[in-house]
Amino acid sequence: MRAQRRPSLRGTAAGILLLTLVTSSAAWAQPPGAEIRSPDRVKPGRSDPTFSQPSIAPGVVYTVPTEAEVKAVLDRIEGYFVRSTPYRIINTETNQPITDLSHPVKAAGIDLREGEFNDWTYSMGVVLAGMLQVSDVTRDSRYQDYTFRNFDFIFDHLDYFRRQASEFGPQRSGYRRLLDMRELDDCGAIGAALIKAYGKKKDPRFRTVIDVVADFISHKQMRMKDGTVARPRPQPVSLWVDDLYMSVPFLAQMGHLTGDRAYLDDAVRQVIQMSERLQNRTTGLYDHSWFENTPYDPHFYWGRGAGWALMALAELLSVLPEDHPDRARVLDIFQRSVQGAAAVQSGNGLWHQLLDKPDSYLETSASAMFTFAIARGVNRGWLSPVYAPVAQTGWQAVAQRVRQDGRIEGTCVGTTAAYDAVYYYNRPTDLGAMQGYGPVLMAGAEVITMLRSFDIERTLNTFHYRVPKR
Repeated sequence: MRAQRRPSLRGTAAGILLLTLVTSSAAWAQPPGAEIRSPDRVKPGRSDPTFSQPSIAPGVVYTVPTEAEVKAVLDRIEGYFVRSTPYRIINTETNQPITDLSHPVKAAGIDLREGEFNDWTYSMGVVLAGMLQVSDVTRDSRYQDYTFRNFDFIFDHLDYFRRQASEFGPQRSGYRRLLDMRELDDCGAIGAALIKAYGKKKDPRFRTVIDVVADFISHKQMRMKDGTVARPRPQPVSLWVDDLYMSVPFLAQMGHLTGDRAYLDDAVRQVIQMSERLQNRTTGLYDHSWFENTPYDPHFYWGRGAGWALMALAELLSVLPEDHPDRARVLDIFQRSVQGAAAVQSGNGLWHQLLDKPDSYLETSASAMFTFAIARGVNRGWLSPVYAPVAQTGWQAVAQRVRQDGRIEGTCVGTTAAYDAVYYYNRPTDLGAMQGYGPVLMAGAEVITMLRSFDIERTLNTFHYRVPKR
């Protein structure tokens, strides 16, 4: 006997399906000092009369976005970066422009008063990679042009700052992280973006610095005896899950660029050995840190840390050859992590600051990272299409946090490896926290790709998640 068909959830307003997800008021509670506002409220559609509508709280419209809607959000972010990036060298003591670059001045530096927009930082590396990805997907050259302009500004002035560093020592506003690499944060993520830029623009200056980064990560970066990248803080030998993204995408891109399989093998080693210590075997979630001198260290499943891990896995799988002997193992780690992330997505599509703590606030950068990685997994066939709604509802929620001026709300500021949950609960959010912008660009580009990839109604064959009639 055939089961009775459930009625579809079709709204009566213009035939659009608008089922707004419910979020408790506690879910929007922010830590002390946070700058986040609630997103603009979304007007819910009228429900089918056969269904009762739950009480509505600020949330995300439960419907498939259009490509134009996603692109409009990305355009706001691109506009914000173009308006905000100053391409100037200034006296950092007087804020006056420096036009004579024939002789280095100790106080000279790039203009960072508005933020790190044209600095050499890991978070700008993700932004620049995201800009390239959006151009690749949308064929809008403005995004790629922004990346090239930023890298050109860096390399046009790098010799000046080398001379400054030689005379006065590396200066914070004089590309210190590039000229005096000390840790993976100084080079890995932006180095990976530079390789991607070099693939489109064969500037020999780019390649010289790419090789410097490769030498640092392969031969100078602190490692454990088994080759796992590590840090000397906060404990003498510490693993940070962040470092999966600070190392693996660069190593993967370097292997792809050079054809030297040793880079790919090293990237795979980092994934396997860090996951053995940091990934929860039951839930698939990633702990933020591991300390060699503490056998039973406390576990904190920090959202952005786990997001870094998933993005790194997606970047590696994107270039790892199908015949690599450990590809299946990397894929299994990725799939278990995605399964764990899907299980803790909140009721409005975002993820929490502490993934397993629903009373911690909803955080944007982690949500964008999960959205990107899951969407790419579906697009590349690493995940079943049943994960598509996880990514698309994630995108709809993230999009609500992009203001009309292109700034993004709800991104946690820089966060160290800590020993207590209270620290993570109380990290503030800030509109200037650059860690959220690159992942949102990458997530949007991947969701656009997803929208082009398959017939959602036919592939998912479900009554509750349908493309609306617009």
